[in-house]
Amino acid sequence: MTRLSFATLANRRKKPSSSARDTLLSRRPETMRRIFPVLLLIVLCVAFSLSSPRFLTTGNGLIVLQQAVVLAVAALGMTFVVIAGSIDLSVGSIVAVSALTAAMTSNALGVFAIVPAALVGLLCGFINGVVVAKGMVPSFIVTLGTMVVYRGIVLYFTRGAPVSIESESFLDFYSGRFAGVPDSVWIAVVVVVLGWTALRFTVFARELKATGGGERVARLTGIRVDRVKLLMFSLLGLLCGIAGLLQSARAMAATSQLGEGLELDVIAAVVVGGTPLTGGIGSVQGTILGVLIITILSNGMNMGGVDPYLQNIVKGVVLIAAVFVTIDRKKIGIIK
Repeated sequence: MTRLSFATLANRRKKPSSSARDTLLSRRPETMRRIFPVLLLIVLCVAFSLSSPRFLTTGNGLIVLQQAVVLAVAALGMTFVVIAGSIDLSVGSIVAVSALTAAMTSNALGVFAIVPAALVGLLCGFINGVVVAKGMVPSFIVTLGTMVVYRGIVLYFTRGAPVSIESESFLDFYSGRFAGVPDSVWIAVVVVVLGWTALRFTVFARELKATGGGERVARLTGIRVDRVKLLMFSLLGLLCGIAGLLQSARAMAATSQLGEGLELDVIAAVVVGGTPLTGGIGSVQGTILGVLIITILSNGMNMGGVDPYLQNIVKGVVLIAAVFVTIDRKKIGIIK
């Protein structure tokens, strides 16, 4: 009996139980979501540093940060929406409308052009939220339509011609430098820190994750899902308004093509950063890693002289690879 008990204990030590194995397997998607963005970022940095000696320089680092500003602010807002299990295809158009608003009001308001730009973005996001929540229409369809509407508004007012910014105070504040770092980067850092705080410590963040985990269950627990949707789309619109302001300051003008295709980069950054489109989970730090991956990918390919049309193919492959590696297939009943 003693020998049998010792043998049994030895076998138990050598072989994990079925429940332990199931736990390890269930943690694989979560582990991959955390590790994949870091590994991909390291691989890209090593590859581009070997292909170009200019890549790992302070000047190029500041360029990368400046290029990542608009994408980071817009992707931060998209993170909230994707965590709730929704999507917004109108972010590029909202950025364009907000940039146009900033350009048209900058001469009169100067630095304070951020107010109308942010309010216009907030209004656009609020409209999306009302139609999705109260109209009970899928967010994909709603934002696909508003993407065309908002872009049409920009085309109507610009008539295809750029609207230049001539306010010196506006350009000095949003395009200047502090401690050698562009002011736009500092603004983005403040916005990201606030977003991280909101997603980590607020009741709204818990309601957001509960909605993404299961909308029906969230309603049964007393969460006002319609209110959550209104708030998250409005928040995304507000952040897109700030992103539009920063983009107009960088280009010193607002054009009808501004922000075209931005929604694809935004979604790619969020997904590559480990936030699944199925919703329920996600993090701001993961999104920032995704933003850096997308920005460094574009920057490195530009420095390497890669064909611009080929760059879109590479970005698409990276997005598919990120989804393939990080998706939790157990949470999807049917793959369509």
